[in-house]
Amino acid sequence: MSEMSDLRECICMFARTMHGRGLTHGSTGNISARTPDGGLLVTPTGSSFLTLDPARLSHFDAELNLIDGDKPTKEMPLHRAFYDTRGTTGAIVHLHSAHSVALSMMPDVDEDDFLPHLTPYPIMKLGRVKLLPYMLPGDAAIGEAIRGLAGKRSAVMLANHGPVVAGKDLEAAVYAIEELEASAQLAMMTRGQNPRLLSDDEVARLVETFDVEWDA
Repeated sequence: MSEMSDLRECICMFARTMHGRGLTHGSTGNISARTPDGGLLVTPTGSSFLTLDPARLSHFDAELNLIDGDKPTKEMPLHRAFYDTRGTTGAIVHLHSAHSVALSMMPDVDEDDFLPHLTPYPIMKLGRVKLLPYMLPGDAAIGEAIRGLAGKRSAVMLANHGPVVAGKDLEAAVYAIEELEASAQLAMMTRGQNPRLLSDDEVARLVETFDVEWDA
């Protein structure tokens, strides 16, 4: 099996596992990944993570011209923005996961550091997550907002919508967005109970030890 065929199968496999665990639902969410020749494979518009067909993924060349497959997700502006501004990006995952969306609606969330510092792994895998204001799904303004971050964040949370994570490859992006949702779930579970957060010194040690991108 070729690298391209392997990548098509992996996109569909990861999508099914995320759908099966309730991380997205219906026809929500989208994935893109760099192909070996510098192009992109993207999940089609209106498709379900549960029933993706590897042969029907939207296939773009290196200039982002659609070569074959179905029409891509309407969220292409946010995908392009990450690829254009973060040179290390090999894949992007966008979900409508419930706990992270719920947390994004809370009035006291820190826009520059969306996830409270409850456990080490979100810090290690995501750095600071930027909360972006609500915009119409598919709006080019989402891409412009991501471009405005100048590649300094690997993850953003679209308020009242869902998280977006860029990773070095598909596996890394999937694992990171799962960590984001799990951390948001913990935040909602412990909300109002005054949980003990990691201290600033503990966060700083994580950032230094694991070489975390930690944009101020």
